[in-house]
Amino acid sequence: MSTPVTLALSGDQHAELRRHLFPGDGEEAVAILLCGRRDGDRRHRLVAQRVLGVPYEVCDRTPERVTWPTDAIAHLLDEAAAKGLSVVKVHSHPTGYPRFSETDDTADARLFPAVHGWVEGSLVHASAVMLPGGEMFGRTVAADGSVEPIHLIAVAGDDLHFWFANAGARDLPAFVASHAQAFDEGTIERLRGLTIGVVGVSGTGSPTLEQVVRLGTGVVVPVDDDVMEDRNVNRILNATMADVVATKLKVDVQADAIRLMGLGTTVIPIGKNLWHPEVILAIAQCDILIGCVDTVDGRYLLNTIATHYNIPYFDIGVRLDAVRDGPDKGQIREVCGTINYLQPGRSSLMSRGLFTVSDVAAAGLRRNDPAAHARQVKDGYIKGVQGHRPAVISVNMLAASLAVNELLARLHPYREEPNANFASVTFTLSSMELITEPEAGVCNILKSKVGMGDTTPLLGLLELAERRTA
Repeated sequence: MSTPVTLALSGDQHAELRRHLFPGDGEEAVAILLCGRRDGDRRHRLVAQRVLGVPYEVCDRTPERVTWPTDAIAHLLDEAAAKGLSVVKVHSHPTGYPRFSETDDTADARLFPAVHGWVEGSLVHASAVMLPGGEMFGRTVAADGSVEPIHLIAVAGDDLHFWFANAGARDLPAFVASHAQAFDEGTIERLRGLTIGVVGVSGTGSPTLEQVVRLGTGVVVPVDDDVMEDRNVNRILNATMADVVATKLKVDVQADAIRLMGLGTTVIPIGKNLWHPEVILAIAQCDILIGCVDTVDGRYLLNTIATHYNIPYFDIGVRLDAVRDGPDKGQIREVCGTINYLQPGRSSLMSRGLFTVSDVAAAGLRRNDPAAHARQVKDGYIKGVQGHRPAVISVNMLAASLAVNELLARLHPYREEPNANFASVTFTLSSMELITEPEAGVCNILKSKVGMGDTTPLLGLLELAERRTA
């Protein structure tokens, strides 16, 4: 069996594509996606980098077909060849016809030999269709003309869309019946087909993992290189003191528990540091990323991965502040947490003010050269990175629950207001409030990285090139 191919777009790319393909005249239109890739071991991911509409005036358009001269996209094929990008042709079916037509078959048979000849190498190229409601389906087209369905087309916008080639074909297990009553069978079926990466499986990560598995997620990829310590057992679900004695990896504790549940979820535990290139390349094949890390550089890296590979990213942060010294030592000052939802091409954790590039650099120095970091903190060149805050299971589980419900709200919008109004959700137990902030602005640092896919060096970071060759 060939490796499944998925296609991922940002919400803005999908909206741009839809505007061009449905100008309101009821006739077919066509556009080209230039795509980066993640050539994975489990899945090949095409990630849209640019959307380029073929001008209407060079096309012959009717409600049932659209044709245009190959010369009209020659400059795009030149760009694809120069940059090693995959080419995806997307056209509209304004009549709502939900399959490739015979006319489409003929058009693809004429176009794709030219695409493969123009863009050298064994790259994956594809053809896709958009329906009036924005739904999409597609197929890869090989050099010999053979076709295979695109397994999944995903859109990471304010709402999350996942369109599977085999939609409706999965038998849902009995245990998801109660979930389906609340979020409909379509949502649960989508979860059954998704791969969710959970990075960090301690305080917030283990309850997050527990929930997505019990909701029926098809594949989970927990990532954490830490082993169990006795101080972890009071806040990591399914952990025991026997795991501490055995110095068991946290991801293995979680993987064993998931397998014992017997709910049909495939678990792929990765017991390596997030900054290991193999980890990045593995989680870049996921459909959704949930970050449960407490380091600035780790959160920056996850935001960057999600941007490069057009993956929706949910970031969980918890803060428990207590007085550290003096007569009021131990008194709670603040108990709060924030769920940030990040979509490719929009705001980032940096543009939202959670940290700066200097903070990322300082955290990186601490990770790679603690002695040099300590010297620079002492000399006043950089701020120290804050140490561990107190962690309490009840607060962590509240944060994890809010994050998973945020995911569900974007899979199956159920709120009174649009999801764009909930880019971040902050809870504070000190004042018993939920505070929300809307999506706003664009991250100037990451906006040029949307859909870049695999690059050399990986993610454009020299540190990862050094690690990959080490």
